[in-house]
Amino acid sequence: MPKMDVGLSMLFCLGEPFSSLVKRLGKVSTRQVELVDEGLHALNRRRVNAIRRVAQSIGLELTLHAPWVDVNIASSSPFIRRASLKLLEKSISYAGQLGCRRLVFHPGLNTGISYFYPGLEWELNLESVRLLLKIAEKHDVGITIENVPEPYPFLMKSVQDFSRFYRELGEDVGLTLDVGHARLNNQIQEFISRFPDKIVHVHASDNDGTQDLHLGIGYGTIEWPAVAEALRKAGCSCTVMLESIEHVEESLQTLRKLFSD
Repeated sequence: MPKMDVGLSMLFCLGEPFSSLVKRLGKVSTRQVELVDEGLHALNRRRVNAIRRVAQSIGLELTLHAPWVDVNIASSSPFIRRASLKLLEKSISYAGQLGCRRLVFHPGLNTGISYFYPGLEWELNLESVRLLLKIAEKHDVGITIENVPEPYPFLMKSVQDFSRFYRELGEDVGLTLDVGHARLNNQIQEFISRFPDKIVHVHASDNDGTQDLHLGIGYGTIEWPAVAEALRKAGCSCTVMLESIEHVEESLQTLRKLFSD
């Protein structure tokens, strides 16, 4: 039987000061925790040390979500692309220092001039992912790429996009299946059936099928029993990380019941 643990993303408290995050980490009801290297919780050496002390004292197993605001690893601007990769390299380094099981990152985006350079951003995205894999290997961190939502101009949102990506990449990188994102293009089941050997991490939050709302589990239109059954049948061994920003404890209990049955 596949092993699926339930964990908690700290996304729900991203609007709070870093000191609040540290306090919350000491009280979480799960061993698996995903940190968010963004906004008020952006990491530096001092913050990494503070988190590491808490995590080691209570036995947390950590995952890190890399920065995503204004990050574009496929930008046709060499300056923006280099800055994005430097930011992700630093995040990978922090993940290594924290002993994270993996780091989650987003694919690149199309821009306002993509029309004039067809295919360029796609190739730059592949090139950047290959570079990130080399960086991650140096820091002994597994990295996973996340399916991202409509209507944002990401290069990789659909099953078809990811099929092409894996066909052309020529390297092995895990997939973080964001169930809420996949719901927005009605491809949850197709993602699971097409990439059972790639899915190593799952983000779980609910929505109404039109917006990425990060609702509590059961407060949207996603059929969670069907998702759990599909992952189980596909043989996926992964951590199901709650990314809801409301009804957090209730949603954790719901996921535990779903994935422990």
